[in-house]
Amino acid sequence: MAAAKPEQLQMLWPEERLGAPPRVSVAGGYALRTFRDGDMGAYLGLAHAAGFEHFDEKSVSEYMRHSLPGGVFVVERDASGELVASAMAQHVPEELHPAGGVLGWVMGRPGHSGRGLGLTVCAAATALLLRAGYRRIHLKTDDWRLAALKTYFNLGWVPFLFAAGMKERWREVCGKLAWPFAPESWPRAREGRP
Repeated sequence: MAAAKPEQLQMLWPEERLGAPPRVSVAGGYALRTFRDGDMGAYLGLAHAAGFEHFDEKSVSEYMRHSLPGGVFVVERDASGELVASAMAQHVPEELHPAGGVLGWVMGRPGHSGRGLGLTVCAAATALLLRAGYRRIHLKTDDWRLAALKTYFNLGWVPFLFAAGMKERWREVCGKLAWPFAPESWPRAREGRP
């Protein structure tokens, strides 16, 4: 029998930064905008290139249904119009996060890394969630998504210690990223609740 897949890591936007949205900027040669009619084919191309092979028009439409108005951000390359990065500001209530503010479906096209495009779309989505009044915003990610984790840390997101074993997993992630390991300052769930 195959081992169960570990629960995804989670991060929270810090309460002390609710009034301080991240600065949104975009590298030269690229433009930040929101998803528009006619983008689906290019968006699916980006998703597949970024490793989300399971994305199809039906699944993407479902994910977008949970996005805030104007909450699907994309970066396109000026010269070609190719979509190279994306993130969604979503409303998805769940047990640990009943308010439902989510930074989700962050992706980047290989070949465009190192230009801060992940920071751009994540900052834009986070800022929109804050403007919409969310007081608790979270994201989910995997231990091996080190580039994404570095982006989240650089923006100001902090690990959420919501289950047994999280501290050890974050210790490993922080070691790989050479990031300060400071679990005493990170939010944690108490008795299954934040």
